[in-house]
Amino acid sequence: MANRRAFLSGIAGAGIVGAFRADSLARAAGASKDAAQESPSDLASNEDYWGEIQRCFDIDRTVINFNNGGVCPTPTHVLDQMIRDLKFTNESPVQNMWRILDPKTETVRRDLAKEFGCDPEEIAIKRNASEAMETLIFGLDLKKGDEVVITDQNYPRMITSWEQRARREGIVVKKIQFPIPLPSPSIFVDRIRAAITPRTKAIEFPHITNMSGQILPVRDVVRLGKQHNIPVFIDGAHAFAHFPFKRDDLECDYYGCSLHKWLLAPIGVGFLYVRKDKIKNIWPMMGADPNLDNDIRRYEQIGTHPAANYNAVSVAMAFHRSIGIERKIARLRYLRDRWAKTLLDADKRIRLWTPLGEGAASGGIALVQIQGIDSGKIFGNLYEKYKIVTSPTGHAQFSGVRITPNVYSTVDEVDVFIDAMKKILDKGIG
Repeated sequence: MANRRAFLSGIAGAGIVGAFRADSLARAAGASKDAAQESPSDLASNEDYWGEIQRCFDIDRTVINFNNGGVCPTPTHVLDQMIRDLKFTNESPVQNMWRILDPKTETVRRDLAKEFGCDPEEIAIKRNASEAMETLIFGLDLKKGDEVVITDQNYPRMITSWEQRARREGIVVKKIQFPIPLPSPSIFVDRIRAAITPRTKAIEFPHITNMSGQILPVRDVVRLGKQHNIPVFIDGAHAFAHFPFKRDDLECDYYGCSLHKWLLAPIGVGFLYVRKDKIKNIWPMMGADPNLDNDIRRYEQIGTHPAANYNAVSVAMAFHRSIGIERKIARLRYLRDRWAKTLLDADKRIRLWTPLGEGAASGGIALVQIQGIDSGKIFGNLYEKYKIVTSPTGHAQFSGVRITPNVYSTVDEVDVFIDAMKKILDKGIG
């Protein structure tokens, strides 16, 4: 073991992080076996282990991608599987795609249901969280004067969708505000409660905000909604495969997410969860036959689509499980704390809009601001001088650059970011 680790460490030190990708799933599983006796928190800083994970990705290391909150690269073997299926499809599409690959999507449905903790007959495979959530938003029967409660930190596309219903049908969209970092989950729940009236017909908000990475108290709001017989739609775009939870932890009836973020699946896959006895309550966005009224597949009637993207989800799921969700979130928080705590200690002008510390309601997403310096200029400086990709983020309450490393990110890359921010603190931006 010592010789093997020394060899791997030497490869990483030499910068050969793209080597040995063909057997990446086996490497990830082997690394997990080697580290089986270490706790997730201890393993979070084990660079031998994470070096093996990093070598599962064929990515451009001349750019430091800290915008994994947008879309993530997929491990090389997952991409290879999708490409093989695309080529196989192209050999004889009618036969190979419709008769051979499409039926395999049922395996993907089963894998997602197991991970989420629900019945496979409650999972619809979608193209992204927006499509999943818009299915809920546009599929709910509403009439003029009906109210929906959302937040001003919802994902913009969801806000746009509700506001379109308001313009078209005369519903009332009520946006609540809440502070971040959130001092207490009860503050959020109380703001939702105060917005509820006899006309309230739906509540919709993110599991974790895409701007600051604040994890919100889903179960408490779901329980509140059930007290008032109000459906609660949860946007889990950034939550699934990011930190540990199951359906029953949330007690939710509706949940949508993207899989090309933290699950590291190919671009263009997501899922919609609807509890079985609620399926008939939500219309599909595209027409479905009446015999599908109680079938989750009514939400998949979108016409011809590639099976290759969908089926690669099961390969991504195998990679995800080879790491383990507890290990993954421990590593993401370790990388976050490495830069966030260092910068907080370095200068009083650093403001972090994301909660830190033991038991904090956050994960790998964090939003940092240098007070007195425009965040857009920081974003530009980081890319132009250091090729660090971040996300400039602005809101009525806050602004900053969003930093989201992932499991393929290295501590060296984090340290380059720390040094770049210290130089901005020291010299400003010319």
